[in-house]
Amino acid sequence: MKTIASRCAVATLLALIVLVLAWELSLAPLRPGGSWAVLKVLPLLLPLRGLLRQSRYTAQWSSMLILAYFCEGVVRAWSDSGAGRACALAEIALAILFFSAVIVSVRAARVSRQATPPRRAQPS
Repeated sequence: MKTIASRCAVATLLALIVLVLAWELSLAPLRPGGSWAVLKVLPLLLPLRGLLRQSRYTAQWSSMLILAYFCEGVVRAWSDSGAGRACALAEIALAILFFSAVIVSVRAARVSRQATPPRRAQPS
């Protein structure tokens, strides 16, 4: 059963993918008409499959990956203005939500794993 936290992690990751694409292609690209910076969306696609399958390992490493997007959002919120700053603030918010949801889902998986008694081998 998927927990609310794991669904939230997937939803925020998808929202971040859409935001990065819109940001770099049309909302506030670094260069008019878009730039190669749109390729920063590619690392966000890597954990998607594992998060959909609720892989604890994927959740753990993706929580570290998202920190790069948080840092980029902070830098661009500080240096950009207008639509670029709004996109950067949205990126910060989505990164924090994703990180929080992943941490909660990993902890919930650990607690449920500890609560399940180990199986005993049946005598033959």
